[in-house]
Amino acid sequence: MAVECGRFRCVMAAAGERPLSEVQFLTVAEVASVMRVSKMTVYRLVHSGHLPAIRVGRSFRVPENAVHEYLRDSYVGVETA
Repeated sequence: MAVECGRFRCVMAAAGERPLSEVQFLTVAEVASVMRVSKMTVYRLVHSGHLPAIRVGRSFRVPENAVHEYLRDSYVGVETA
């Protein structure tokens, strides 16, 4: 899900409009661990806009619920008749 907006609005949209003080942020390594992918994969998702993030110094922080939303939206289930 690519979001086209300013950095803080993207984080707020991904955080469900909660105040930033209540948003739990994860590092790229933590996101990679949750998703069970490499850190490079997380960087690619962030740079492509599929995973919203904010930049803190030279690193990125990703809202925890944005990770869960991305995984939920990406889930490929088997449909039953």
